Amino acid sequence: QVQLVESGGGLVQPGGSLRLSCVVSGSISSLLTMGWSRQAPGKQRESVAMITSAGSANVVDSVKGRFTISRDNAKNTMFLQMDRLKPEDTAVYYCYVWTRARTEPYWGKGTLVTVSS
Repeated sequence: QVQLVESGGGLVQPGGSLRLSCVVSGSISSLLTMGWSRQAPGKQRESVAMITSAGSANVVDSVKGRFTISRDNAKNTMFLQMDRLKPEDTAVYYCYVWTRARTEPYWGKGTLVTVSS
């Protein structure tokens, strides 16, 4: 069993910053691509950023230049640095990881990010 725990969410004013963390624990053989998705109220979950085990990263256009994804393979941890936050970034942010153990990713339970003045 693999567990993912997100942290770092909260309330921030527009233009502010937050850093999300995702720690993976449990029966880990090898972690492959990791990523972040978000779901705003009344909307479908959308992908935000992903990073391969080799460190190749991609972010969606709506957050490009503001969000940075990174990972520490030695600590089975992934981060999402979010700068210049906007009200439209308000959502529950979920982390996920693909492993060799199965054909679907493992998901965390999410952390709420609220951008409001």
